[in-house]
Amino acid sequence: MRSDHWYSGDDRNAYIHRAWMRRGAPSDAFAGRPQIAIANTASDLTPCNAHLTEVAAAVRDGVHTAGGVALELPVVSLGETQVRPTAMLWRNMAAMATEEMLRANPIDGVVLLGGCDKTIPALLMAAASVDLPAVVVPGGPMLTGTFRGRPLGCGTDVWRLSEEVRAGTLSDEQFTGSESAMIRSRGHCNTMGTASTMAIVAEALGTVVPGVAGTPAADSRLLEAAHGTGRLAVDMVAADRRPSTFLTRASFHNAIVALAAVGGSTNAVVHLLAIAGRLGVDLTLDDVDRIGSRVPLLVDLQPAGRFLMEDLHRAGGLRAVLREVRDLLDPTASTVTGTPLVETLDDADIWDTEVIRRRAEPIVAEGGIAVLRGSLAPDGAVVKPAAASPHLMRHKGRAVVFDSIEDFHARIDDPDLDVDADSVLVLRGCGPKGYPGMPEVANMPLPRKLLEQGVRDMVRVCDGRMSGTAYGTVVLHVAPEAAAGGPLGLVRTGDVISIDVEARRIDVELSADELARRTPSEATVAGFADPRRGWERLYVDHVLQADTGADLDFLVGSSGSEVARDSH
Repeated sequence: MRSDHWYSGDDRNAYIHRAWMRRGAPSDAFAGRPQIAIANTASDLTPCNAHLTEVAAAVRDGVHTAGGVALELPVVSLGETQVRPTAMLWRNMAAMATEEMLRANPIDGVVLLGGCDKTIPALLMAAASVDLPAVVVPGGPMLTGTFRGRPLGCGTDVWRLSEEVRAGTLSDEQFTGSESAMIRSRGHCNTMGTASTMAIVAEALGTVVPGVAGTPAADSRLLEAAHGTGRLAVDMVAADRRPSTFLTRASFHNAIVALAAVGGSTNAVVHLLAIAGRLGVDLTLDDVDRIGSRVPLLVDLQPAGRFLMEDLHRAGGLRAVLREVRDLLDPTASTVTGTPLVETLDDADIWDTEVIRRRAEPIVAEGGIAVLRGSLAPDGAVVKPAAASPHLMRHKGRAVVFDSIEDFHARIDDPDLDVDADSVLVLRGCGPKGYPGMPEVANMPLPRKLLEQGVRDMVRVCDGRMSGTAYGTVVLHVAPEAAAGGPLGLVRTGDVISIDVEARRIDVELSADELARRTPSEATVAGFADPRRGWERLYVDHVLQADTGADLDFLVGSSGSEVARDSH
């Protein structure tokens, strides 16, 4: 085993490695027993992941039961609600740090514990690059909270209620009164936000034991699954079942089908592209559209529907959803168990057809994420039709442009702002380079004066992202971003923007000659980030665009698990 390079033998180096790790461990702890790291993103400052220490203990028990040695390894934790300016700024850093620690240490396999939005993507990027046997345990969603007799969707209802406050239909006191009811238990958001989406996508990829994703964090069955996953990790080492042996193009095909069928977050697109890049799998935005955009939406879950993750779990979970679209899956894709994904679906049943629809009665016939291109987004942009307003899927309107998020906040509620319900709100300077880090600001709050008139959705265009818990007719991830020279940086207030989701187009109605004559305004350029030092400087200099996953250029691909030098 790989760890034998540290522990086997009678020389000084082996003595040092064993002695420093003994600390009460028996001598046979180093005699050919698989050393399994538990990469744990638990942190009090990542509230969605705070319970993962308990999950890690269950994994540890499973590893020991199977004859392995469990070694907890704290790794970078990113709390979506807490870190500023945006957790996405550090996804690549977390992936790089985790990769390096897995490679540097005497381990044979790893169990990856994640929950909050960026933690599972970062862990999978790391595992793909270091290519040791790896399996994910998602931390699970929180239980459903209620306020005034109504269920609360974490995130989604925040957006809804805060807009009602701005519209004058809900008091500040009522809004803050819901605060203590929003988060009922441990776990991540209970809507189909990015955290839930990435857990489901990770299972569809084959990196989670089938049936585990979506298990509520407070459900004791999560600890049972964690114990079983610890045992499985030992088996994976024996079988040399590494990411490169089962994560194939077919795996990503199935992940895209699952993403569409559950109405998952647009953020999954960026993360899937980045994970594929680490593996050398040729995945593009066009694949996302081709595979997923015609898949029926079967799960009636916020933000695109009514229910919450606890309901999805009791209704049958992901396996029941995938069984309904089994014919759309690639049967060649395998999983961490060594069994093809499609072969794990035979006994999956739907127990509540209100939550999970039958294939013949979908919520939306074609519910996947659509990829738009045109003069405003030559390299692509994405939109989530299931969370958008049908009447805005084909729209033309006058642009109202904001050069930065600060500019937006300063002017959006100005009663003199020249805007109406048909306008297209444009926010730029929010891409990977421009912000930096591509924040979740694309679902811009609507102008107060329009909210007071009853308007609840408008077309919005941005080179940033939006929360997976958000909704609305939002075209986002525009590539190239304004700060990378994209045409979004050339749009002026008053220009006409047209979108046609069915035709997969987004254009600014200007001639090519006019666009070529234009240069970004001083205000636009002033809105772009220009950090002096540290990670932000490294990030801005090396980050790729959203259409390829916004990874760093020097991190694409993998280096394997070999350590080049021996310091002893």
